[in-house]
Order: sequence, then structure tokens, then C-alpha cells
Amino acid sequence: QVHLVESGGGLVQAGGSLRLSCAASGRTFSNYAMGWFRQAPGNEREFVAAISRSGISTYYVDSVKGRFTISRDNAKNTVYLQMNSLRPLDTAVYYCAAVRGVTGVIYWAEYEYDYWGQGTQVTVSS
Repeated sequence: QVHLVESGGGLVQAGGSLRLSCAASGRTFSNYAMGWFRQAPGNEREFVAAISRSGISTYYVDSVKGRFTISRDNAKNTVYLQMNSLRPLDTAVYYCAAVRGVTGVIYWAEYEYDYWGQGTQVTVSS
């Protein structure tokens, strides 16, 4: 079992920045590929970014490329999502997720993930 706890959400003006953190516990963190997803009101949950077990490989949805950066610190059992140039359309609950993955592989499909955090709210005002 892997327990995930997100933090760092909040209210920010358009153009601002936030850094989300997701702390993991329960298993060897470096055995898990990680992802960030988000769900806006009235919408389905969507993929945002993913990172491989080592952190070497990353992948982003087109709408956040160049603005968001996913990273991880395996010594701290934490994955991060640095969000810059935020837009009102980025408003959502952000979730981190974990999957016991294959080395070097990143996962972007929701169904592939085994463990989920409770989510953190990000609100971007115009």
C-alpha cells in the first residue's frame, strides 16, 4: 500500500506560480512511477504530467507544456509539480498518483495508476 498526501494548493492570480508537493509513504518510492492529474468542476479527471521512477523521463499534456514542470526527490519520497504562468483554466483539484512501474517508462492513462492522493485545490483568478 502506498499513501499519498498532496499539499501546496491555494488561490493565485493569473500569471502566478504554485508548487504542489506529493509525499509518499508505505513502499519504496523509487519503485513507483508518478503522475499528476486534475479535475475541474463538471469535468472528468484529466492527465497533467508524469515522471518515471528515476525522474529521467517526463511527459506533459499539451496545455501545460512550457509552464509546468514535474520532478521528484526519491530521497525525500516526494514528487513535485511546479506550475508557472497559471491561467484560470488551470483551476481544478490536483491529484497525484503512483504506479509500480517499469524502469524508464512513464504512464499517462488514469487506469494504469494504483494509488491516489486526496487532492489539493488550485484556484486561479483572472
